[in-house]
Amino acid sequence: MQSHGNLFNRRRFLQTLAAAPAASFLARYHAMAAPEKGRVKIRDVKTMMLQGPDRNYTLVKIDTDAGVSGIGEGYGSPGVGVKEQVLALKPLLIGKDPLEIDTIYTRILSTRTDGSAHNLMRAVSGVEVALWDTAGKILGVPATTLLGGKFREKVRMYDHAAPRNMLDPASCREWAERVKANPSGFTAHKFGFPHTDPAADKARDASNRVLTTKELNQIRRGFENCREAIGWDHDIMVHCHWEYDVRTSIQLAEAVAPARPLWLEDPMIPDYSDSWKRLVASSPVPICTGENTVRRQGFKDFILNQAVDIVHPDIRNTGGLLETKRIADLAEIFGMPMATHNTGSLVCTLATIQGMASVRDYIACETVLGRGGWMDDVVVHQGRIIQDGYITLPNKPGLGMELNREVVAAHLMPGERYWE
Repeated sequence: MQSHGNLFNRRRFLQTLAAAPAASFLARYHAMAAPEKGRVKIRDVKTMMLQGPDRNYTLVKIDTDAGVSGIGEGYGSPGVGVKEQVLALKPLLIGKDPLEIDTIYTRILSTRTDGSAHNLMRAVSGVEVALWDTAGKILGVPATTLLGGKFREKVRMYDHAAPRNMLDPASCREWAERVKANPSGFTAHKFGFPHTDPAADKARDASNRVLTTKELNQIRRGFENCREAIGWDHDIMVHCHWEYDVRTSIQLAEAVAPARPLWLEDPMIPDYSDSWKRLVASSPVPICTGENTVRRQGFKDFILNQAVDIVHPDIRNTGGLLETKRIADLAEIFGMPMATHNTGSLVCTLATIQGMASVRDYIACETVLGRGGWMDDVVVHQGRIIQDGYITLPNKPGLGMELNREVVAAHLMPGERYWE
């Protein structure tokens, strides 16, 4: 029988062992913290514009008085003025504790009594993402851990590779061979379709949101050609740009259904209406939307009314990683999975997968990367960033990235300087 003294000593030993990591963390935190109240403070907010081959990118940096810095990314083109908006938020950030991310985010949106901060969501999102990188580095853990933990070790990616001519079976076979040979190994591809009826194109204007019978038949045939060429080991997503009315969207969904696409994306205007409910109820393929929707308030009606099958936010629009996680949590209640729109640089891409690894019901993340060019090297890494169609989650603190100074400095927009 164990004595009380031995039992007591064992309990003390286990308690000491359990307390050791916390004590070690607190010692590290206070050692690096600013003297005032033992807390780290935001010292500066900076921006830097990167010029890519097709668009530009707004990088955001948070500097602290403890020498720890974090980076994020706000929207670049086709957005405008995001850099100026980030710098306009700077007075609301200086002196704040970077660990209080939700408090900072909420106060930014409520501080200005005219509500103008609500119109700066692309800037707010970039700042919020940079705060997660900062906080993770201060605490010595990945951002995914701070968001609740990871449900996956790697995140599936999808590209934009498309056939040159969907109506030509030979062109579709060439496309299939090309995408299967891509060293990044993508197995999911999103692309749209050309308006294939010249007479209808000539007659179409901004108020004409219908497809002719001929066009619908050609769209059906084009996607069937793609499916036959690529086989069933790859997924296809059908890409639209909010151009159709509800009846045409239903007809379009019926036209592409034989190819069994993973989803039909953004066929109607971005704002919620009951027509989205009608579309989802009538469509034989899943409906996906959300890349231009802001905050959980913007997604609320889509989710509560079951007017979407797959929610599709962009962290540069929603308000950042925590807001996107909240959207996912709301969608999960109704059995709706999430995928993410992402035309950002590698900074935004790695930030997105950090957030999405913490989302339970998740499908895939969009990317414009994986082509083997310099944009794949914006951050320091070994090997290919995308392998077998996935990005493996970094285990380093924060967003797990370090900018490749040489590459970034060589591709800054005119007039931009690398951060001091």
